[in-house]
Amino acid sequence: MTRGRPFCARSPWFAAIAASMLLSVAAGCATKASDGRPGASVQPEALAALHGDAGVTVELGRWAVFAPASTVPSTGFVFYPGGRVDWRSYAPAAREIARAGFLVVIAPMPLDLAVLGGNAADRVIPAFPSVTRWAIGGHSLGGVMAASYARRHEGLVAGLILWASYPAGSDDLSASSLRVASISGDRDGLSTPAEIAASRALLPASTVWTVIEGANHAQFGWYGPQKGDGEASITREAQEEAVVAASVALLRSLEAAP
Repeated sequence: MTRGRPFCARSPWFAAIAASMLLSVAAGCATKASDGRPGASVQPEALAALHGDAGVTVELGRWAVFAPASTVPSTGFVFYPGGRVDWRSYAPAAREIARAGFLVVIAPMPLDLAVLGGNAADRVIPAFPSVTRWAIGGHSLGGVMAASYARRHEGLVAGLILWASYPAGSDDLSASSLRVASISGDRDGLSTPAEIAASRALLPASTVWTVIEGANHAQFGWYGPQKGDGEASITREAQEEAVVAASVALLRSLEAAP
């Protein structure tokens, strides 16, 4: 999602939009974003994950919906993609989270910018009445906007999952009852370890912090490298496995909650 200076400083048209969108101002400056799509197009592994298999069904339409094939999930996860990242890049992780027993809905964003679709969950959640517990989350800029949504809709969503992301300064969740997971990489050059650490003051004391050794920013999805990012020392597969495990742990904690 991110590279170079904050997106709001690099794009005059974005500043104009942000002037009429208070949340866009906060999110656009809180997390850096690219002035073009990061790296190459979505990778083949992501395209392959758009197809269901014996354990997971995939429905593509307004949203990308991943669900366990043999059960009706009662816990769901709305996912906001990173800025300027093709939403399909997150299909492999979404499919594996669904395989663990959860509904996962990836919400594509206008112009691939979550600041232009931060309320997408307003439409997703009512569309799945069988789901009684929801978490929201996202990668990088998507996580910023997910945190904003969670702050404004506590009670509707019970959990927040941040992938290489953190709340905008205006979205203080420290007194929230949300269950939160912050998942980051120690080689991330964009949402840096220092920035992630600084976000502790904005999140509940109960937040579960997972720092993946050897992980960078771009390997949270299946797309190309990003300028300014660190070089990962683990494979994309290994990083995805760790991200999925930490995300599933948060969703299981929602199921266990009274």
